[in-house]
Amino acid sequence: MTYPIQKTAKEWKALLAEKDAEGPAFDVTRRAATEHPFTGKYDKHWAEGTYACICCGAKLFDSEAKFDAGCGWPSFSQAAVPGAIEEHVDRSLGMKRTETLCAQCGAHLGHVFDDGPEPTGLRYCMNSASLDFKP
Repeated sequence: MTYPIQKTAKEWKALLAEKDAEGPAFDVTRRAATEHPFTGKYDKHWAEGTYACICCGAKLFDSEAKFDAGCGWPSFSQAAVPGAIEEHVDRSLGMKRTETLCAQCGAHLGHVFDDGPEPTGLRYCMNSASLDFKP
């Protein structure tokens, strides 16, 4: 896939280091890894603000959409901006899930499930390492 923002692996690593991103940020965002549950800095983070892509700064979620799903990852009921998140079928790990990526740079964010709260019924289950909070 081609995204509006393109960088080499070396450039992404340098950018994430500049931002003092969490240790697994490169593997999560560029290699679709998953951080361990209950280890990310935004799992129990409840300040008001916005959550952006750690790689490119695109606005992804507002704090009003964040809820405690009890799953160990930050969870949101909807994206902040229509079209900010791209979805793809993920058949890894022997199951069918919906992977979420930043529509601007292709960073892997996590997955979306249909077991969230109303009115959307969605649970965007994100890796903290893929997010950057802005108060």
